[in-house]
Amino acid sequence: PAGGAGTMAQPTILLTKEPAPQGVQVSELPMKVCEVALNTGPDSSSGLATAGFRTAKYLPDEWFQSNSNLYHRAFSGCEHSEHGRAESKELADHTAALAQRTQQASTTTLGQRLQDIHFWKSELQKEIEDLDAETGLLAAQKLRLERALDATELPYSIATDNLQCRERRQPPDLVNDVVEKELLKEAELIRNIQELLKRTLSQTINQMRLNRDHKEICERDWSDKVEAYNIDDKCGRYSNQSTNIQFHPSSVKVEESASTPETWAKFSHDNIYRAEREKLASINLRVLIDNILHDVSTDLRRQCDAVKEAFVKRCEELDDAKHKLEHHLKRVLQEIGDQEANIAALKQAIRDKEAPLKVAQTRLYDRSFRPNVDLCRDEAQFR
Repeated sequence: PAGGAGTMAQPTILLTKEPAPQGVQVSELPMKVCEVALNTGPDSSSGLATAGFRTAKYLPDEWFQSNSNLYHRAFSGCEHSEHGRAESKELADHTAALAQRTQQASTTTLGQRLQDIHFWKSELQKEIEDLDAETGLLAAQKLRLERALDATELPYSIATDNLQCRERRQPPDLVNDVVEKELLKEAELIRNIQELLKRTLSQTINQMRLNRDHKEICERDWSDKVEAYNIDDKCGRYSNQSTNIQFHPSSVKVEESASTPETWAKFSHDNIYRAEREKLASINLRVLIDNILHDVSTDLRRQCDAVKEAFVKRCEELDDAKHKLEHHLKRVLQEIGDQEANIAALKQAIRDKEAPLKVAQTRLYDRSFRPNVDLCRDEAQFR
C-alpha cells in the first residue's frame, strides 16, 4: 500500500464523555525509500536479478512503527471501553436511585392527595347530613303553614256571614259604618293572610326542593370523592413487586377535560358554599315562618278587637283626608309640570353631549391610524 500500515482507519468508539488523552503520541510513518541494486560491470547481472524482490517493500523500522501504532490504538480502545463501562454503571446506579426517589415522592404525594380527598369527603358528608336535617325541620314548618292556612277558613267564614247579615238592615239603618268597614278589613286581612301563607308555603316547598337538589349535588361529589379515594388508595399500595402492574403507554397523556388541583378544590368548595347558603336560607325561612305565624295570630286578634270599636270620628277623618288629598294633588300637579320641564332640560343636556362625544370618538378613530409601535395605549388613549 502506498500509505503503509499507519494509514489504516481508526475504529469509532461511542462515549458519553470526551475520551481521555492518549499516553503515547502516534507518529506518522517515514516515507519508504526504495533501494535498487546497481550494475557493477558490463557483464554483471546481479542488479537486474534482485530488482523485483526489493520493489514496494517496507523497512524494518516501518514494521515496528506499524505494530507500535496498533498497540497504542488497542490500548486507547480498551481505555475508552473501560470509561464507557464505568459511565454505564454510574448511569444505571443513578437512574435506579432516581427512580426509587421519584416513586417514593409519588407515593408520598398520593398519601397527601388521600388526605385532601378525605377532608373534602368529610366536609361534603357533614353538609349532606346538615341539609337532610334542615330539610326535615323545614318539612315540619311546612306542616304548620298548612294547618295555619286551614285555620283561617273559620274566621273568614264568620266575617263574611256577619257582612251578609248586616245587608238585611232596613234603611236608613243600612249605613256603611265603621263596623262594616272593620268587617271588610277583617275579611281582607284574612284574605291577605291566606295569600301570604300560600306564598310562604310555596317558598317553603321551593326551598325544600333546592335543599334536595344541593344535597344531591353534594352526594354526587361525595360519591366521586369516595371512588377517587378508593382508586388512589389502590394506586398507593402498588409496588415494584405487585403482580397486577403492567405497561399502559397511553396513560401518560394529559386529558384536556382534566381539572387542576385549584379547580378541583374550588368545585367542592363551591358545592359546600352553595349548600351552606341554601341551609342558611332555609334557617332564615324557618325563622320567617315563625314570625309570620306569630304576627298573623296577633293581627287576627287585634282586628277582632277593632271590629268592636266606636266610629265617632269617621266623618272628620274623611273630611281631613279629603283636604289632605287635595293639597297633595296640587303638589303632584305642580311636580308633574316641573318634571316635564326637567325632562326637556335633560333631553337638551343629552343633545349637548353629542359634540364632545363626536370629538372623543373622532380622536380615537384618527389615533387608530398611528403607524407601527406608535400605536400605543398611552394615557391619552385611556383618557
